[in-house]
Amino acid sequence: MQHPPELYVGLMSGTSLDGVDAVFADLSRAQPKLLAKHYLPFDDALRNELLALHQPGHNELHRTQLAGNQLARLYAAAVNTLLNTANSPGAKIKAIGCHGQTIRHRPEHGYTLQIGNAALLAELTGIAVVSDFRSRDIAAGGQGAPLVPAFHDKVMRHPDSHRVIVNIGGISNLTNLPPNASTSGFDCGPGNLLMDAWCMQHLGRPYDDSGIWAASGKALPALLERMLDEPFFALPPPKSSGRDLFDMAWLRGKLQGGELAEDVQATLLELTCRSIAQAIRQHCAGATEIYLCGGGAHNQTLHRRLAALLPGSGVQTTDALGVDGDYLEAIAFAWLAQQTLHGKPASLPLVTGARHPCILGAIYPA
Repeated sequence: MQHPPELYVGLMSGTSLDGVDAVFADLSRAQPKLLAKHYLPFDDALRNELLALHQPGHNELHRTQLAGNQLARLYAAAVNTLLNTANSPGAKIKAIGCHGQTIRHRPEHGYTLQIGNAALLAELTGIAVVSDFRSRDIAAGGQGAPLVPAFHDKVMRHPDSHRVIVNIGGISNLTNLPPNASTSGFDCGPGNLLMDAWCMQHLGRPYDDSGIWAASGKALPALLERMLDEPFFALPPPKSSGRDLFDMAWLRGKLQGGELAEDVQATLLELTCRSIAQAIRQHCAGATEIYLCGGGAHNQTLHRRLAALLPGSGVQTTDALGVDGDYLEAIAFAWLAQQTLHGKPASLPLVTGARHPCILGAIYPA
């Protein structure tokens, strides 16, 4: 049977503040077909402003709106390059699913804020935009995050194998896919964001390539213990987090002074691995297949350490399943936009803690 194409664009710019992942996908079948992909990095000025906006500051409302406009123009540029690469006119696209850039995430206070001016993005591209995916779930008493487990549930389940999908972006989160049982998922803790920030501070580089610098140091047990004493790690799911908690001020509060920089980096990597492994042991008992995605999946030191902490569980990247781990979240937001246009719920109450499943997203017509 021939399926007419359902073409969507997905955009993702996450907690790592590195840039925009853009995908062009056909979602007419159960398994999305990736037609084109593009990555557009943030320049230093935008990255620094987005980082600054995570904290209260002078004239922050005005600066937030200006940054949102700048992001919309960057998103539009990514979409245009993407469609040119695919040689496809925008008129064929059903919608753009755009997560936007998270500036504040405070579900305990009943709100979340992602900027990116979806109205301007629709105007610049001539394509309908679906954005603001978290707010409806929070209104229903949920965390509004993580959102991607619903997509994992749809496309990455196996009828017999117990899989866990671990996304290691700025924050790490997991999706538990046990056969014949409900999907669950939650944020585990810091992924790359603290390692990246420490690397930038001491080496002037945006990330620790393959974890080579971390491998040159040794994890400091007392520092690791102080980090793991953070109450977030002991909270039961559902739970989500971000830079509102795990930032450089948090890290500085754990340091006693005199630590070697490479040892702190090694300890931060150990924190990421321990928090993920602990979450899997406690909440994903019996998992036999673990698949990594996101930027952290490229960190070979992290990959090896996580495999050592989880003996008996095969640790691979989602590329082994035929899914590009660098663009998985962008594909997920294309799928979330499709769910919105079709009027289908796309949140999992077991993941977010909402009172009921919700149709997510706000639609800005072309």
